[in-house]
Amino acid sequence: MIDMSKHKGEHPRMGALDVCPFIPVRNVTMAECVSCANTFAEKLSNELHVPVYLYAEAALTESRRALPSVRAGEYEALPTKLQNPEWKPDFGEAVFIPSWGATVTGARKFLIAYNINLLTTKELAHRIALNVREGGRGKDQPGRLKKVQAIGWYLQEENLAQVSANLLDYEITPLHMVYEETRKDAKELNLPILGSQLVGLVPLQALLASAEYYIKEENLFILEEEHKIRLVINRLGLDSLAPFEPRKRIIEYLVQDDLSGTLITQTLKGFVHSVGARTATPGGGSVSAAVSAMGAALGCMVGQMTYGKRQFESLDGVMRELIPSFHHAVDQLLTIVDSDSNAFGSYMAALKLPKQTEEEQRIRFQALQNGLKEAVGVPLSLAEKINTLWKPLLELSKHGNPSCISDLQVAAKALETGVFGAYFNVLINLRDIKDEEFKSQTQKKVSQLLDEAKKSAQSVLLLCEGRS
Repeated sequence: MIDMSKHKGEHPRMGALDVCPFIPVRNVTMAECVSCANTFAEKLSNELHVPVYLYAEAALTESRRALPSVRAGEYEALPTKLQNPEWKPDFGEAVFIPSWGATVTGARKFLIAYNINLLTTKELAHRIALNVREGGRGKDQPGRLKKVQAIGWYLQEENLAQVSANLLDYEITPLHMVYEETRKDAKELNLPILGSQLVGLVPLQALLASAEYYIKEENLFILEEEHKIRLVINRLGLDSLAPFEPRKRIIEYLVQDDLSGTLITQTLKGFVHSVGARTATPGGGSVSAAVSAMGAALGCMVGQMTYGKRQFESLDGVMRELIPSFHHAVDQLLTIVDSDSNAFGSYMAALKLPKQTEEEQRIRFQALQNGLKEAVGVPLSLAEKINTLWKPLLELSKHGNPSCISDLQVAAKALETGVFGAYFNVLINLRDIKDEEFKSQTQKKVSQLLDEAKKSAQSVLLLCEGRS
């Protein structure tokens, strides 16, 4: 329904469907996305008879890797561009279709479309965009921010200008860096900034990285994910043009698993009765993870019962270092409650595989071995995670609120119990594994983890006893 011959707009474009990237969000590789892009390009060209180019990770030549290079000249230059052998489409004929133009498809990392609002003209907004974008004003005048594309434009409906940026890799150049660099240039030009705008979805980690920046910059102490997101919305002014609703805008929140029916969503009473039922799962592994999560939660509680109290004011800095370790560990340990049951489920599923022929027996044997290794990996990771908490727990035992000594003692025994449970779960599943090298290395590692837990728990108990 779009007729490109009648189209006008601010944003660079070369087709009615300008660009269609495939992006690995979860449980998929970049290689699989490249395959998707090729399949899509082939179908699009075959069914609609339009020219299609591949870019980014799917590009067949380096000159077509960057989208601006492929899009150079835009729709208006296509009739001439298609006659140039160097710009023959990767799929479809080199024929200009006036109503469509051309399409670019490929595979890439998650791109963040991010606009910063300025009370100024398009020209001054573009001047700032040239300063911050990686390409700058050309080869001799590069910009300051890597993996950032940007232009300046004017929004008539909002009566303001924007530095419109694409962050090609937010791990290299995060959101707050683009905002702060733009703000620095705007201040030099005496231009007011009125917040910013995210277009489309955004990865959770991009917002959390910006939260950590402002937390450190302003010496704040924030633990909850929801509070960190609120901080970023406020500092970047993400709700300046429209409400920013995290549940609708953060991609992980939109694709998260349905947790209904999982062990960790049961009531405590329901979980305990599930353990006591006549089923193999949940069993000792899930219980070990649950007990460990409670131990970590007790550590978090003691830290928070010390932090912010006038009589322990001198310890606020120490508590701010210690509390996050326990806070983050609680959720990580809780995920293992279900992971342990799921891992054992893989082994049980393998038991049901057919075993009539030699080939079926071979496949079944390998599936059983893989299932056992998976069942070993979960408790091993539990023990490893728990053992990262001994150092902060020892520090907490030295400095924590003395009224909470008994809570620290329970925390130590809960965490030690978690490692004991992990140890015995590893051993019982190693028994039927035929890979002798794997068995030997794993048994050695889990034994070391148990020894470390025993010694560390005893150290915590002795410290607590000395303070009680």
